[in-house]
Amino acid sequence: MQLRSDRFFPTFKESITVIAALAVWLGVTAVCVGFRTEHLWLALLLAVLFFATVPTRKLVVALLPFIVFGISYDWMNIVHNYEVNPVDIRGIYETEKSLFGIAGADGVALTPNEFFALHRSAVMDFLGGVFYLCWVPVPILFGLYLYFGRQEKMYLHFALVFLLVNFIGFAGYYIHPAAPPWYVALHGFDFNVATPGEVAGLGAFDEMTGLGIFHGLYGRNANVFAAVPSLHSAYTLVAFIYSLRAKCPTWIQVALAVITLGIWFTAVYTSHHYIIDVSLGILCSFLGYALFEYGFMRIPAFGRFISRYAAYIAPRS
Repeated sequence: MQLRSDRFFPTFKESITVIAALAVWLGVTAVCVGFRTEHLWLALLLAVLFFATVPTRKLVVALLPFIVFGISYDWMNIVHNYEVNPVDIRGIYETEKSLFGIAGADGVALTPNEFFALHRSAVMDFLGGVFYLCWVPVPILFGLYLYFGRQEKMYLHFALVFLLVNFIGFAGYYIHPAAPPWYVALHGFDFNVATPGEVAGLGAFDEMTGLGIFHGLYGRNANVFAAVPSLHSAYTLVAFIYSLRAKCPTWIQVALAVITLGIWFTAVYTSHHYIIDVSLGILCSFLGYALFEYGFMRIPAFGRFISRYAAYIAPRS
């Protein structure tokens, strides 16, 4: 029997579901977050891809975990984490110094971020920018590699764990709002909700290349108090874990390992995260993986859902 996803036109139920979902997304975003032109263009793109052809419809459905990730990240602006719990500024700074402090030239302990701020390297400034640009594009490209490599089930495991890790991290943002290291360096320990996003050490990459990428990214950051955990440190780690499970070529596994280690170092080197943040981001990865593989996948109904999902998105033979 032919799968519904192989029909040239989507079913009526599928069509209504997609149109309703896009309308709800645009409506909630416009009312609660703030409508931007790119929201409309993205909605139109998704609609066109879904209705245009069978392969593009399968791709849109396959990419749902990443689409939900993007929407949920944007929707965190509906209620900011600093409105839910007090922001930790001094406490995490002092804890970082007590655990990982480095003696300065005058004998006064420095956080690793403060130490690196005094010992910059042009090579690391450049490489750090390259590593940090990989944090979302590389996992998505890895997912597409699995998908188009006809590993639909493995792709779904990876994509859904990626989404689950995000939800765990987002929960951490609300449970324990915290300022990044650069905030202390620039503003001290006083809380100021109007503080704009800051490129911090990544600004050196923009100056070297003249691209202004990080100024554009962090200039639009609506909440600077979401440093714990460091999800930058989690994403490519999840991809690396699944590159081992999928038995990918060695060069892919090595590349993901190097990028992951590079992001961990850059997060601290550029004063975007403390070592504590990075460690908790790593913990989120393993927690999300364990919950999914040893929790959800042992629920028969969930396993059947994954099988149906994989069959729906599978490219034609």
